[in-house]
Amino acid sequence: MTHSVPMRRCVGCMTSFPKKDVVRFVLDEGRPVFDETGKKNGRGVYLCRSMECFDKAVKKKRISNDLRDEFESRIKSVEVTE
Repeated sequence: MTHSVPMRRCVGCMTSFPKKDVVRFVLDEGRPVFDETGKKNGRGVYLCRSMECFDKAVKKKRISNDLRDEFESRIKSVEVTE
């Protein structure tokens, strides 16, 4: 018996990816935070690991809409580590 792979849609490019290939952001006490485990409580959004998708999601306010919060207004800078 094979198990299905959980899929999540990137809010930047709107492409579906396996859950392990995307990163999740959630609101924690009103602040957007990176959910390393993918298991934090609350509404979350998924992004693929592309800065272009992050920029696109911020520009089109998809993160705010999905988190139901003004996420973009609090972004000062983003540091990417690989």
